[in-house]
Amino acid sequence: MTSGSMASCIQMLSVQPDTKPKGCAGCNRKIKDRYLLKALDKYWHEDCLKCACCDCRLGEVGSTLYTKANLILCRRDYLRLFGVTGNCAACSKLIPAFEMVMRAKENVYHLDCFACQLCNQRFCVGDKFFLKNNMILCQTDYEEGLMKEGYAPQVR
Repeated sequence: MTSGSMASCIQMLSVQPDTKPKGCAGCNRKIKDRYLLKALDKYWHEDCLKCACCDCRLGEVGSTLYTKANLILCRRDYLRLFGVTGNCAACSKLIPAFEMVMRAKENVYHLDCFACQLCNQRFCVGDKFFLKNNMILCQTDYEEGLMKEGYAPQVR
């Protein structure tokens, strides 16, 4: 994370009927609901703890929120605004910081681009693939290449 930013945990708590109602950090009203959220050492109505960009209810999208530049953000918007982007090793197009990727050594790929570069067979997490001269290859194409020119395997 960049400096000045913070990831914080969101806790959903049951309101105990015999306790004095807590004040909401979002709307400053008393929380009389059955549940409340605790985040950033403050208490919130479920409807009041929202992402400053997309307005999603942060208690519903996960257990983490992000803060930077006085903004409270969901993970997706935090990464969209402040995350590091890079280029796909296969298509050279930009990979947005919030997008899921596949990695092979120092290369990063869009999920759709993570495929054998000879036959276009797509790989999933956990599938066996081979890396030869920075090319991703399926087992069949790799073994055919081995028989043609004899190179050592790098199973990943």
